[in-house]
Amino acid sequence: MDSTRPIYFISDLHLGTTYDATTRQRENLVVEFLESIADKAGALYMVGDILDYWFEYRTVVPRGYVRFFGALAKLADKGVKIYWFIGNHDIWLFDYLRDEIGLNVIDGQYVTEIYGKRFLITHGDGVGKLPRGFRIIRSIFRNRICHKLYSSIHPRWTIPFAHNWSSHSRKNEKEMPEFDITTDPLAIYAKEWQAGHTQEPIDYFVFGHRHIMVDHKQTSGERLIILGDWLKFFSYGIFDGNDFKLMQFSSKNEKK
Repeated sequence: MDSTRPIYFISDLHLGTTYDATTRQRENLVVEFLESIADKAGALYMVGDILDYWFEYRTVVPRGYVRFFGALAKLADKGVKIYWFIGNHDIWLFDYLRDEIGLNVIDGQYVTEIYGKRFLITHGDGVGKLPRGFRIIRSIFRNRICHKLYSSIHPRWTIPFAHNWSSHSRKNEKEMPEFDITTDPLAIYAKEWQAGHTQEPIDYFVFGHRHIMVDHKQTSGERLIILGDWLKFFSYGIFDGNDFKLMQFSSKNEKK
């Protein structure tokens, strides 16, 4: 990896939503963003919920996302390392995008060193104290037997069902609470991780999932980053080897 190239982070694009009439415009904006970093990025970390729904059958993949996948392929062809973290919406990423585009699919948390700094990166849905109902649903969605049973149903039934589920859950979702460093589950998780890994502390914890933009310096010096989303903020993170910044992307043609 070229040490002069910045590293980019995005999350919660939720492309392909059926409840949002702007999904095509947002995809175009994401493509514009990817094209803008193509000649300067050292790596791109996509930290979950990139698609609002995705399930790969053995010989069938969902329609759509052509421009987005094409932009990712161009990045990969230029030598940009791409990491796609599984979220709670794009759970069923298997081997198609990995093999077709050449990206790395990561499920769970990932600890890595970038330009001499230690990062812990994960979507965030599976850390901290989780509500019982969410834990049950999450375990069902990730169960291999359930995968087999679900894949036996024709896509004409499963895809509309999944989009209706997502739309219903979004409409009934409560407003996210304001970030509170003392009670936020991601902040608590980061604090507990540091306490349990004193020999190899983390410099940057990077999460998605919460749909808020947070850049908070913890008491022990590490930074807690929550990347926002591309439903409201059009936000991304950039690390140049010296500092991490949260930014908001604006189209050349229409300021967001």
